[in-house]
Amino acid sequence: MANDSDHTLPQDEQPVLTGHAVIHSYLKTLDASPGVYRMLDRESRVLYVGKARNLRARVSSYARPSPQHSARIARMISMTASMMFLTTRTETEALLLEQNLIKQLKPKFNVLLRDDKSFPNILVTGDHPYPQIKKHRGAKKEKGAYYGPFASAGAVNRTLNQLQKVFLLRNCTDAMFQSRTRPCLLHQIKRCSAPCVDLISEADYAQSVKDAERFLSGRSTDIQAKLAGQMTEASEAMEFERAAALRDRIRAMTQVQSAQGINPRNVDEADIVALHLEQGQACVQVFFIRAGQNWGNQDFYPRVGADVEAAEVLEAFLGQFYDTKEPPRQLILSNDIENPDLMAEALSGKLGRKVELLVPKRGEKAELVDSALRNARESLGRKMAETATQTKLLKGLAEAFDLPEPPNRIEVYDNSHIQGTNAVGGMIVAGPEGFMKNSYRKFNIKGDDLVPGDDFGMMKEVLHRRFKRLQAEDPDRDKGMWPDLLLIDGGAGQVSAVAQIMAEHGVEDIPMVGVAKGVDRDAGKEEFHRVRKRPFALRHNDPVLYFVQRMRDEAHRFAIGTHRAKRAKSNMKNPLDDIAGVGAARKRALLAHFGSAKAVGRANLADLKAVEGVSEGLAQKVYDFFHDT
Repeated sequence: MANDSDHTLPQDEQPVLTGHAVIHSYLKTLDASPGVYRMLDRESRVLYVGKARNLRARVSSYARPSPQHSARIARMISMTASMMFLTTRTETEALLLEQNLIKQLKPKFNVLLRDDKSFPNILVTGDHPYPQIKKHRGAKKEKGAYYGPFASAGAVNRTLNQLQKVFLLRNCTDAMFQSRTRPCLLHQIKRCSAPCVDLISEADYAQSVKDAERFLSGRSTDIQAKLAGQMTEASEAMEFERAAALRDRIRAMTQVQSAQGINPRNVDEADIVALHLEQGQACVQVFFIRAGQNWGNQDFYPRVGADVEAAEVLEAFLGQFYDTKEPPRQLILSNDIENPDLMAEALSGKLGRKVELLVPKRGEKAELVDSALRNARESLGRKMAETATQTKLLKGLAEAFDLPEPPNRIEVYDNSHIQGTNAVGGMIVAGPEGFMKNSYRKFNIKGDDLVPGDDFGMMKEVLHRRFKRLQAEDPDRDKGMWPDLLLIDGGAGQVSAVAQIMAEHGVEDIPMVGVAKGVDRDAGKEEFHRVRKRPFALRHNDPVLYFVQRMRDEAHRFAIGTHRAKRAKSNMKNPLDDIAGVGAARKRALLAHFGSAKAVGRANLADLKAVEGVSEGLAQKVYDFFHDT
């Protein structure tokens, strides 16, 4: 259990200096307990979060000048104006707490994993006589067997596509399954055995589910041998159509294995983690090996300093990466880390079983690491080339729009609606590393007093909500959440309206530019509008113009996509959902009996009462809902 103790000095004793002397003043209040320390600057912004087996010993290492301090650490010490400490019972607790605080506070001098998303799994549901196979992301609350993680949604979709060909399992929802009266298209193209209309027995379907789970557990050879035997039997019995279907299923299974690329012989469950450092930038490549199969790979680009060591980067990555993810039994690493035993203990405690950290020097595992390391090196090379191009474009943008310096965060806004219905606003973000998709935001337009199609009113609501939240979450503008430039899809009118909105929030120092198509509405003839300045245009072959077009088009794509999703959800809404007392079970019963919500609406009262599970009172409610004039 962590013990939170703030060792900041009383206000009247606060030192005016920063650096070694300030750090030294804390030594008299510290003991040899394990814990976590935070170094803060004059504005109380967190510079660094670190852990220690012995807090006093660790802080004393910062309290005096040392040639062993790197330039990064020396600068951090020189900026330190105060410190805070959290004591823990064990060093393992300190490690876990440190990584949690780093992710939460994002200190300037720590190695930081910036893209920490969840990974999808394959779920075979366990609460239905005919289980469904589907993609799942997030908390594992639904009953069933989970297989993963997979590196990306694409990797899951490819595997699911082939598994459907091999095992013919359904992927429809339970409601869809319940309402079917004839096979769907997936059965026609030999992707489903149509259990919804009893074209396969429950026992045979259960065997297909069992075979799929055995395949996902790494026993693909057994399944292929079984299918090959069945194909031979069918051929000998002159059941050529069945034999051809089995042949196609074997081919589909082979395609799954070949698409996976690396399939290790002697590694059943592991993550291969390889780090490549170059010119102050880092790429970590992770291969996910489960059930002896490669379930994809993903690259990550943690924020690092120019003089940071590989051991520190890799340890920080592991701590932050597995903070919200279940680690495998083995982590096969390209480099040693600073505290391997401590990390193994922390991850083992999280998993509830032993987690082993390995740095192989030879054999198959070393070959796997070499492959991951080559991918990391190539990925970082591509990333650095893209970043160099992006840096040049941002510099050109600053020159074109008279900005004091190249922007680090550009926010682009757009609205989408059809005659005012299902209106949404979209915000996309771009910066030195390209589009920052984790920072995209969508806004469901809520204004009841808006006139349909009132783009000014919609933009006003979006920006009001955006900057009201910014002022609440980052009032000091020190978390990198505030934009350096706003791009608005529109001309002088939109820019003037946005300037007025910003002034209402007391924000008048953020440049804004309206991007309007020329008189012919042709891309390439855009005019740029700024507050109290004449509009201007860029050369049609200027790379900066193309860059602005890409950002505007991305905002347009995101807004339209969000609008379509909202419209589709609205169109699919079932009127039965609006009837009080009609829950999921009664809704299924009504749909199964009548076939559709429209048929329920046409039914008379006597027919409604005849539905199993529908009481006389509820039947009257349903009837009144559809016939109330």
